[in-house]
Amino acid sequence: MARVLTLLLACLVLALAAICAASYWVYSSVNSPHTHGKSGEYIKIDRGSTPPQIVAKLADDGIIPSETAALLYLRFVGDGSKLQAGEFQFPSPISPVQVFKQLEKGEDRTIKLTIPEGFTRFDIAKRIVEKFPSDPPIDERAVLTLMDDVSAIRDISPTAQNLEGYMYPTTYNLPRDKKPNEVIKTMVDQFRKFWKPEWSQQAKSIGRTPHEIVTIASLIETETALESERPIVAGVIDNRLAKNIPLGIDQTNVYIAKMLGRWDGTINKSDLEVESPYNTRKKTGIPPGPISSVTESSIRAALNPQPNDYIFYVLNVDANDGSHWFYSSATEFEKGKAKYQSWLEKERQEKRSNENSK
Repeated sequence: MARVLTLLLACLVLALAAICAASYWVYSSVNSPHTHGKSGEYIKIDRGSTPPQIVAKLADDGIIPSETAALLYLRFVGDGSKLQAGEFQFPSPISPVQVFKQLEKGEDRTIKLTIPEGFTRFDIAKRIVEKFPSDPPIDERAVLTLMDDVSAIRDISPTAQNLEGYMYPTTYNLPRDKKPNEVIKTMVDQFRKFWKPEWSQQAKSIGRTPHEIVTIASLIETETALESERPIVAGVIDNRLAKNIPLGIDQTNVYIAKMLGRWDGTINKSDLEVESPYNTRKKTGIPPGPISSVTESSIRAALNPQPNDYIFYVLNVDANDGSHWFYSSATEFEKGKAKYQSWLEKERQEKRSNENSK
């Protein structure tokens, strides 16, 4: 009898040891980072796949090292019912547990679309064509035509001729099968989310329409990237408008060149002399519409311009941080302008020298 008990005890100890060893193996297998060769590829998990089918797919593609360990983990620790279908990109190395967490989140394959602050509709159309190829192919001109549909913003800006200024600049993660018109709608919807109804009333209280505020905001957006300077620039714009002085904002001439399809990266003399209601070198008043996408800080600056007596500003080349010198005197402005032009010529010479040395 004693021998039987000893034998049973030995078997129990062996069984416990085997269970512990198996548990440790499973734990170690699913928690250890595994290196695979498909970090730059998307792995498709079909809809309706069962947990064993998903694990088999991952093992076949080399994403996880052991199908058995993964199945045991899901059976006794994890929850295979939470694993979702889609197309996934797994970094390398990655542990099976991390793989399962990613599958549980349902991180389906998306396209990252980044629209920087100050992008024009021409820039946006080009990026949409690049990021969302369609069948049959659609070109930039066709996308720009889609942007002529202003029905989504008519309640805010009934006089807008296109969606320039009303497509919010940010980074979007969008399904890869999005159509260009759907991408545009997403950006307009984002603008509507940040546009506050009280801003329309505030615009009216200072004698502006919402469309004029968005237009002025787009000018501010292209003139300075520094949030602290934007109310000051708004004040300069107000001062020039009050004195009936042309705004003289060169980015409007860049915009004209883009509208004419001749922008080559340099403002040419012909761009400054062109007859256009957008040419703030020659025309007084506010342009007929925005010249770029706008952010909330530029909208707020347009609504709350800082009172000042400045009429001019020029890039502060001493600080070299994107800030500006501001002037109320034409004489002082000419001094600052001369300093800027001297700096600019030096920059051009260095650029030419670097290009010639290549």
